[in-house]
Amino acid sequence: MIRKIAVAATAVLIAASPLAHAAETSSTVGMRHPSAADLKALTDARVGVIKAALQLTPDQEKYWPAIEEAIRTRAKNQQARWERIAELRDSGPMEAVRERNPVERMQRRAEMLSQRATDLKKLADAWEPLYKTLSPDQKERMAFATYVAMRGIRDAIIERRIQSDDDDD
Repeated sequence: MIRKIAVAATAVLIAASPLAHAAETSSTVGMRHPSAADLKALTDARVGVIKAALQLTPDQEKYWPAIEEAIRTRAKNQQARWERIAELRDSGPMEAVRERNPVERMQRRAEMLSQRATDLKKLADAWEPLYKTLSPDQKERMAFATYVAMRGIRDAIIERRIQSDDDDD
């Protein structure tokens, strides 16, 4: 069982590696947000890892579609936020960006946070019925898969920052 989780976690790390590499080769201050295809691949891997780790029973499977939809919706909305930020960044010279109205910037930020909160609430609501049915072993595997995935993402971010710092030298 641990072997299955390790294989699934490796899949997430492999999917995240191209994202970190793409970020370092970008022409925008060492950072590039993942493309829609990158995000879809990462989301597919994430969904696969979680589902494989849980090893759902047939009775539990009925809860999975709502969870998968919430995960995918959240990822899609994150991509839309990244695209909006890129549009703002690319809309003009940096001086124009700095001169924008700070109140408008706060309002946009509040809207983005509100959307993120809504997405997270939908995800939590989707998870609740399934989580109540999970065995202690399934809950432990869920926690482990989440930890490994988050650690892999953190490591990719740290690597990207180190490489970006090296490029600045």
